[in-house]
Amino acid sequence: MKALTIAVDGYASCGKSTLSKDLASALGYRYIDSGAMYRAVTWYLLQHRLEAEEGENLQRALSDIAIDFVTQSGETVLLLNGKEPGLALRSKEVNSMVSPVSALHSVRQTMVQRQREFATQAGLTMDGRDIGTYVFPNAELKIFMQSRPEVRAARRLAELQNAGDTKWTVEEVLVNLRERDEMDSNRDFAPLRRAHDAIDLDNSDMNREEQLAWAMDLAIARGAQQP
Repeated sequence: MKALTIAVDGYASCGKSTLSKDLASALGYRYIDSGAMYRAVTWYLLQHRLEAEEGENLQRALSDIAIDFVTQSGETVLLLNGKEPGLALRSKEVNSMVSPVSALHSVRQTMVQRQREFATQAGLTMDGRDIGTYVFPNAELKIFMQSRPEVRAARRLAELQNAGDTKWTVEEVLVNLRERDEMDSNRDFAPLRRAHDAIDLDNSDMNREEQLAWAMDLAIARGAQQP
């Protein structure tokens, strides 16, 4: 029995974060939301009216950004410079800018370095788009998630509405998801790809409990020990 590094990759709104959090909780691992890290950088740039482009301003911003994850009331919470941005990371403005920001080489390099530093902890689940291919190519378990586009759009719309953001229509959400998929899959640095040794999961017709049971079977087969 051993502590694993578990990489969960896939398209936007496939439930990567939900599965990764549930796995971390069930196994007693630390959970890191890599997507939230890029959202935090995006939100910081928006707050400081900085352009999403390479240059000295971006380098200064990245050196000023400190990101950590803490557990509060059983939930993993991102802290940006010691404060919790909360639902601001899911705003329409951040949703529209996160892919261009994430594609910037210096942003990607900086965040990947910090993501790898989190792996010094024993037992880790991390979700994103390049975790199994670039961040942790030697992860013991890699899962690649996808869902039908209409299912993903409905999930994201419900998430936004639950957060109090009623600006979106399901058609707008679907367009935004497709644009993000296109940008994430075609960026120059560490694009979204399925790792050759990843195990596919289409959870379009699965509930939260079913997908966790499916992933737990894989983790235990790879030697994970439950707390």
